[in-house]
Amino acid sequence: MKYDFTEIEKKWQKYWDDNKTFKTPDLSSGKNIKPKYYALDMFPYPSGDGLHVGHPEGYTATDIIARYKRMKGFSVIHPMGWDAFGLSTEQYAMKMGIHPKIRTAECVARFKQQLKAIGFSYDWEREINTTDEKYYKWTQWIFLKIFNSYYDEAEGRAKPITELKIPEGLSEREKFDFLNSNRLAYLAEVPVNWCPDLATVLSNEEVPEQVEKGYKVIRRNMKQWNLRITKYADRMLKDLDFLDWPNNIKELQRNWIGRSEGASLKFRIKSTVLKEDKFIEVFTTRPDTIFGATYIILAPEHKLVNEITGAENEERITNYRKTAEIKSDLERTELSKEKTGEFTGAFAVNPVNGAEIPILIADYVLASYGTGAIMGVPGHDERDQEFARKLGLEIVPVVIPQEVKTEEEKRIFTENTKNGEVCFSGEGFAINSGFLDGMSTSEAIEEINSHIEKNGIGKKTVSYKLRDWLFSRQRFWGEPFPIIHFEDGTFKALDESELPLTLPDIDSYKQSGTGESPLATIESWVNTVDKESGRKARRETNTMPQWAGSCWYYLRFLDPHNDKIFCDPEKEKLWMPVDLYIGGSEHSVLHLIYARFWYKILYDLGYVSHTEPFKKLFNQGMILGEDGVKMSKSRGNVINPDDVIREFGADSMRLFEMFMGPLEATKPWSTKGIEGLSRFLNRVWRLVTDENTGLVKSNITNEIPELKEKKLLHKTVKKVTEDIEDGDMKFNTAISYLMVMVNEMYKMEKICRSTIENFIILLSPFSPHICEELWEKLGNKNSIQFVSWPLFEQQYIKEDSVTVVFQVNGKIRAKMEVDYDTAEDVLEDHALYNEKILKLIMGKQIIKVITIKNKMVNIVVK
Repeated sequence: MKYDFTEIEKKWQKYWDDNKTFKTPDLSSGKNIKPKYYALDMFPYPSGDGLHVGHPEGYTATDIIARYKRMKGFSVIHPMGWDAFGLSTEQYAMKMGIHPKIRTAECVARFKQQLKAIGFSYDWEREINTTDEKYYKWTQWIFLKIFNSYYDEAEGRAKPITELKIPEGLSEREKFDFLNSNRLAYLAEVPVNWCPDLATVLSNEEVPEQVEKGYKVIRRNMKQWNLRITKYADRMLKDLDFLDWPNNIKELQRNWIGRSEGASLKFRIKSTVLKEDKFIEVFTTRPDTIFGATYIILAPEHKLVNEITGAENEERITNYRKTAEIKSDLERTELSKEKTGEFTGAFAVNPVNGAEIPILIADYVLASYGTGAIMGVPGHDERDQEFARKLGLEIVPVVIPQEVKTEEEKRIFTENTKNGEVCFSGEGFAINSGFLDGMSTSEAIEEINSHIEKNGIGKKTVSYKLRDWLFSRQRFWGEPFPIIHFEDGTFKALDESELPLTLPDIDSYKQSGTGESPLATIESWVNTVDKESGRKARRETNTMPQWAGSCWYYLRFLDPHNDKIFCDPEKEKLWMPVDLYIGGSEHSVLHLIYARFWYKILYDLGYVSHTEPFKKLFNQGMILGEDGVKMSKSRGNVINPDDVIREFGADSMRLFEMFMGPLEATKPWSTKGIEGLSRFLNRVWRLVTDENTGLVKSNITNEIPELKEKKLLHKTVKKVTEDIEDGDMKFNTAISYLMVMVNEMYKMEKICRSTIENFIILLSPFSPHICEELWEKLGNKNSIQFVSWPLFEQQYIKEDSVTVVFQVNGKIRAKMEVDYDTAEDVLEDHALYNEKILKLIMGKQIIKVITIKNKMVNIVVK
C-alpha cells in the first residue's frame, strides 16, 4: 500500500477532533502536578484571501514545541482565535452592502479550514473571536477599568479613580473636569491622520498601505479618546531587561518609547498681535547649547500659530499649513527631505541672553512629538543647520571640540561653523555662552540646569518619544465605547451591568459624511437615556481600534467561556505568563507595547498576578515567492497552501517550511525543495510498510538492538532534543539528523521495533499525520501524542574514535585516528613520534606543547 497522504491526514484530523486529543488539562483542579507550558501564536486577522504558505511558518514552529512539550510531560495550552474587527472587512461590507459580521464569518471559516488541514494541535474548544459580543463585552469592561482609574505618581501604579482626592471648593462641573483630567482614558483634541475617502482616522502604520491604494490622508485636529500609556513608559523600559526576547525587538521598543534626559525651557513670545504674555516650551537634551539658539520652530498645527501670526504673514502661513496637513508623519520627518518653513512674524526671547529670535513653522516638527516646538541650534544639529542655511538664518557656534586647541584652530572652526561647512554635534567645551564659557559639556549642562530652575525659566526633565495612545476610530466595525454624552458636554461611563454594548444589527450602513463614524447615522442606536438619571443622552459613536481586542486575548484563552469575569484569577496565576509567543516582526512594537500596557494596568488593579504577559518572544522570517520577491496577488507569486497540501500533503509542507532554514531567516519558496521532503516521507513510509501488503515490514523485529543501532538512535535523540530545546528555532538541523538516521536504517538487514518507534516519536512533532498512522500500524492503540519523549543515554553518544590533528607552530602537519578520550600524555607521545612531525621539529627547541583532548596537539618550537 502506497503512502496516501490525503486519506491519512483526513483520518487523523478527524480522530484528533473526535477524541479531543489536544484538550487543555485543567490545572485548577489541584490534581495536575505537571509543569505548565503556554504556547501562543499571534492570532491572525482573517481575510477573504485566506492563507498563503508564509503564514503557517510560525504556527508550525509553535506547534512543534507544543507537541514536544506534551510528550515531555507538560500540561500544554495551545489555542487559536481571530482578530476579526478591522478596516478591510468594513470596506468590503460597505462595497457589497452587507453587515461586516457576514464577511467576518466567511473569512473565519476559510482560515479555520486551512489551519485544520495543516494539522495544528490547537485546542479548538478555546477558540475566540474579537467580534463576538461575549468577547468584546470584556474588552469594554477592561476599557471601563482604565477609564475609572488614574495613575498615582507617588506609588507608581494605577488606582481606582474613587481613591483620587478631589480638591475642596470645586463646583460639580469643576469636579467633573478634575476627574477627567486624571483618568487613564480621556477625551482630547489631538492631531490625527484623517482619510476623507474612507472617512476614518488611520494609525501611522495604516497610512502607507492606504496611500499606496490611492487614498488621500491629511492631518487634522479631532476630539479623540486617548489612553495614558506614557505613564507606563519607564516601567515598560525597565521590564524589557527581564524578558527573553530578541535584542533587536527590545531595542526597537526602547527606541519607540524614546526616553531622553534633558531640560524643558520657556521662551517668552514677542508678537504685535498677542495681548498677554505667552511662552513656548521646548525640550532639549543639550540645554548647554541654548546660547546658540537662533530661531524657534513650531509644528504647523501647533495651537499657538494662529495666535501669534500677524496679518502680513497669514496667507503664507495658511498655505503652508494646508500643504503640511496632507503629508504623513513619515514624509514630514524623512531626513533626506528638503527643509522648508515660513516666518510667523513673531519672535521669541532667549531666556539666558535676551536675544530676540524669529519664530517659524516647519513641517519636520510634529505637534505629536514633545511639545511640538524646538529651539534651532544650527551650529550643532545637522537638521537645524540645513534649515538655517535654506532660510538664511544665523548660525552661532557654542561648543568647540576638545581637540581644537590653538587660537588659529578656534578661528577656523568658528568661521566654518558660521558659514555652514562644519556642524559639530559632540561634546567639548562651551564658547560664546556667557557664564558657561570654558566649561566642559557635562559641567555646562549641570550649571545651566541649576540656572534655569533657580530663575524659573525651565527645569531638568525627562522626555519620551512615546505619545499617549490615540484610541478612537471613525468606523462601524469595532468595539463600541461604553460611554454616553449629555447635552451639557459632560459624559459618563455605562455601568458594568449594561455590558456588552453591542453594535446595531442592520442590513447595511453608510459613511456619515461629517467625520463621524457610520454609527452616527443610526439614530435609533445613538439616542438613548441614562438609566441612572433618566436624562437624554447620545452614545459615543467612535469605536475602538483593532488593537483593543488583541491587547488581552491571551488571557481570554485561559477562560474563554466565563460569563462572570474576563479570566479566573486562579487560572491566570497558574498559566501565565505565555512561555512562547511567535509572530511576525511587524508587530514588534505597537501590538507588544499595547498588550504590555494593558496587562500592567490589570496588574496594578489586582486582576492579574504577573508583571509581563510574554516570557519568550520569537519572530519568524518571511517566506518569499519562488521569484525571491514578497508574495502578493499583484505579482502573481502567491503560493496557496491548499494547492501544496493537495499535491504533497500537509506533513511535507510542515517539514519543508522548517527545513528551509532558521525560523527567523527570510527565504524563497521552492517547489523542488518540497518535492525532496515529500520523497523523504515516502522513504519513511516504505521503511516501515510493505507497499504490497500494507503490513509492517518483516525485517522489523522485537530483538534487542545492537550497539551500533543504539548509538545511531541515541545520537539522533540527543540532537533532535537539543535542537528543539535550545530555543533558536533551527529545526532544519534536527530534520537533517532524522534524514541521516533513515539512511542508516535502510542499510540494516534488521531493524528493532523499539528503534523504529523512537524514530517515529522524534519525527512526530514535525510531521504528525504520517507518524500517527505508522504508530498505529506498529500495533499501538493510543495517539502518539500521549507517548513519552525518548531519552538518550550518555554511554551511547560517545564516539569510539576521533581524528586528532597534530600542529607545529599552529599549522596542521599531520592527523591521526585515536580512541575517543585518549589521555593527553598519550596524545603528546603520538604527536612527538609521528614521522612527519619528527622531521619538522628535529634539531629545534620545543618551547611548549598544547594539547586539547579529542581535538589537537600543537608543538611550539624555535
